[in-house]
Amino acid sequence: MTRPPLPPYDASTAAIKVRLAEDAWNSRDPARVALAYTPDSRWRNRNEFIQGREAIEVFLTLKWQREQDYRLIKELWAFTHNRIAVRFAYEWHDETGQWHRSYGNENWEFDAHGLMAVRHASINDLVITESARLFHWPQGRRPDEHPSLSDLGL
Repeated sequence: MTRPPLPPYDASTAAIKVRLAEDAWNSRDPARVALAYTPDSRWRNRNEFIQGREAIEVFLTLKWQREQDYRLIKELWAFTHNRIAVRFAYEWHDETGQWHRSYGNENWEFDAHGLMAVRHASINDLVITESARLFHWPQGRRPDEHPSLSDLGL
């Protein structure tokens, strides 16, 4: 199984890889997202250590039950041969209706087939009011014309 674009990455293919990841995560489909990772992929997500597609799928299922109306923007930060660094922000609300904006950075390492073998995510959460939200597109893929993180000053 391959997941183009494949390494080695250049500015164009790294940006495409980032947008494909954003689109998948905005689907909020744990099974779809998990297919982008190697069967033995290793994650550090905040203070959790996760290994393997099955564990990733379970993690994402629980995440999107907790983080409702999730909308994410990712932006390429840097790249090299088989590694990509991104920064991201996402907005969501909890079961009480309290909105949050979560910011972070991810470091990704890919195998030769374009599957992510390693993901390190550092994430901070900010409580926001509903009126402070910036991500208002309908659930699913962010429209191409929607501002980027840089455009929004994030």
